[in-house]
Amino acid sequence: MGLARSTYYYRLRTESQAKAREVRDAEVKNLIDSVHIDFPVYGYRKLHRELKRRGHLVNEKKIRRIQGKFGLFATQVRKWTKTTDSKHGFKKYPKLLDPAMLITDMNQVWVSDITYVRIQTGFIFVAVILDLCSRRVVGWGISKRINAELAVEALKMAIEQRKPDPGCIHHSDQGVQYCSEEYIELLTEWEFQISMSRKGNPYDNAWAESFMRILKYEEIYLSEYETYEDVVSRLPRFIEEIYNRKRIHSSIGYLTPEEFEWQIRNRKTQETGQTLLIN
Repeated sequence: MGLARSTYYYRLRTESQAKAREVRDAEVKNLIDSVHIDFPVYGYRKLHRELKRRGHLVNEKKIRRIQGKFGLFATQVRKWTKTTDSKHGFKKYPKLLDPAMLITDMNQVWVSDITYVRIQTGFIFVAVILDLCSRRVVGWGISKRINAELAVEALKMAIEQRKPDPGCIHHSDQGVQYCSEEYIELLTEWEFQISMSRKGNPYDNAWAESFMRILKYEEIYLSEYETYEDVVSRLPRFIEEIYNRKRIHSSIGYLTPEEFEWQIRNRKTQETGQTLLIN
């Protein structure tokens, strides 16, 4: 007869059943709204994972249905603006990162980037450094100027927090800030392996740019910063309290960066304990 299988099993709902469904849908809508307060760009897959973490079992199909019913869609992406100035006379370094590289530990690879925040009187610039293993932000800098000091501030914070062993790969674009004498001297002092993206190839530093998109669409565009003081007081909160501690990432098994690093430390502790027992 050309009818779908679901049509055969379809049963009309009674008025009480229809009302009960409306109540359940409203409850799920409120749950989705509560997640979107902190994570406005979460799609149905991450909504499903986040709700499960919070103790609510709602399947992806139902989430998509309710999103369509109430118009609960993720914040849309805006046009991206280039901030890299690679036209300078400083030495540029080859790309050491390989997509096939196995990254299994913290402080094995750091990636860095710079973006901007528009305020009423102009722009504020933000430099960040991420640990590529856990996607955790380990250092950042905020300045009214896009210069070497901005990048150095972020690097110094990362080094102070992590104190990496020699050999950690530091990857960036070929911007003048990352090629400057001050920045290279600090990397050399701590015995980093210096890696840079190829000219005009944004995919070489996709990890850092992915974080910048998250920062833009989940915080900057929604907060409507007006002054430099707004940025300094509120942006670090998003980085530490929301991104590092609460935001889940599909690339690390739908865990937060903090949870993923805890797993790594726990694994190391267990391996060390087993070694001690064997010896």
